[in-house]
Amino acid sequence: MTSAPPPRVVAMLRVLVGTAVVGILGYTYVIGIPLRGASLFDYFGYFTNLTSLLTAVVMITTGALALGGRRAPAWLVSARAVSVASMIVVALVYNLVVPGTGSAPAWVSMTLHTALPLTVLIDWAFVPDRAPQPWRDLWVVLPYPLLWLTVVLVRGATDGWVPYGFLLPERGAFSLMVTVAALLATLLASAAVVWSVSRLRIPRRMPASADGQAVAQP
Repeated sequence: MTSAPPPRVVAMLRVLVGTAVVGILGYTYVIGIPLRGASLFDYFGYFTNLTSLLTAVVMITTGALALGGRRAPAWLVSARAVSVASMIVVALVYNLVVPGTGSAPAWVSMTLHTALPLTVLIDWAFVPDRAPQPWRDLWVVLPYPLLWLTVVLVRGATDGWVPYGFLLPERGAFSLMVTVAALLATLLASAAVVWSVSRLRIPRRMPASADGQAVAQP
């Protein structure tokens, strides 16, 4: 079950923001080619880049559906919840754990690590087009980061490439286990916030009747 589509202006903003994020990711990839090679696999091995791309796709899709007067299906609302929770983790890790370590231009780092997470969280909190997320579905936030972690750790153990220093194999198995557990715990805590926020009841603007009086909406 999902709520009615968001206002048209919100839908347009989602499409515009999502498109802008895709453009920023493309720009950052292109300017990094002379320095780090042209591997898209490495580029999207960074959790920030991959999560920002997936979040942008979700924003564009939900916005496009709303512009067509269609409601987002339940699975897409769930995907949006996962993307919001993941972007919160992106913001927390970058700004609190490894601040200023990115090699991208400062404005790109600010956009992807702060502005985008704030935007999707505000959108999730204050635009009432999402149904309350069932607590029994909290687990849906785990498959995506677990898959990412698996690929990264396998690469670290084989070709030695990892996107972040705290995932280097030479840190030892115990240290990596603690790091992975901390990341997943942070993600679940972030998801719990997102699930809780989905229960906020945002009052809708009531249309005026023919005599100018507001008409209550169910």
